[in-house]
Amino acid sequence: MNTDQFRVKEGTKLNLKDHDPAFSDGLKDKDDALEALQNNIERMTELQDMLYAQDIYSLLIVFQAMDAAGKDGAIKHVMSGVNPQGVSVASFKAPSAEERDHDYLWRHQKALPERGKIGIFNRSHYEEVLVVRVHPEILQGQQLPPEIKNDPDIWNKRFNHIRDWEQHLAENGTHIIKFFLNVSREEQKKRFLERIAEPEKNWKFSIGDVRERSYWNDYMRAYEEAISATSTDAAPWYIIPADKKWYTRLAISEVIVNRLESMNLHYPEITDAQREELIAAKTALES
Repeated sequence: MNTDQFRVKEGTKLNLKDHDPAFSDGLKDKDDALEALQNNIERMTELQDMLYAQDIYSLLIVFQAMDAAGKDGAIKHVMSGVNPQGVSVASFKAPSAEERDHDYLWRHQKALPERGKIGIFNRSHYEEVLVVRVHPEILQGQQLPPEIKNDPDIWNKRFNHIRDWEQHLAENGTHIIKFFLNVSREEQKKRFLERIAEPEKNWKFSIGDVRERSYWNDYMRAYEEAISATSTDAAPWYIIPADKKWYTRLAISEVIVNRLESMNLHYPEITDAQREELIAAKTALES
């Protein structure tokens, strides 16, 4: 699979209408896709083990999407083979009182993965230029000086903050990939109705999700501007078709495996002194 077709190149102006949410790259056999996904999961498991042992780099994976796009399912299935000891998942809801008393990147900085680990942000710092932008009353309710709340250039400044922060992370060993799961409005409606119709899915449904649908066009514009402004070589965005969950998961796994394989991962090489210690330990154990 050519994952470059999903990548938003730095400096590109994104138009989501150019990206088909139902795209499946000519694949029609779901079973073939599931087999390829399993192969990627197995390869990811090998690479994660080396990432953990090497303890030099970390990988941050950001997921953003409209409701019912399949973020939770993608994380569950794609990461099913990795060692939980080397992975952390942070789901960002509305900020707490303590978090509101800090700058908006503070809680995300705290949740970054350690060296040797994979960190997943299920929603992220981008909520501050998406939800907060679509709902200006959220910004006005934040503990910020009036001149910041009323700054007409606040969104461009926040884009710059995010670009600089992600560049700083990249220059300190954190690799970053960001996924926007591009679900169609029609498919979202179908999934909402399934959540209502199937009792075991009722818990997933919130009336607030339906209210947010009325802001669909506002969200699409906010996503286009945010992604265009913050997709960089160091922290690229990928627009992943999300109407077919089996293809979504395969595409995400391909991007992750490609990034891990680009990181020159290997098991640490032992020194001569360590090798002599191993020989001495073997001799002692065998005696």
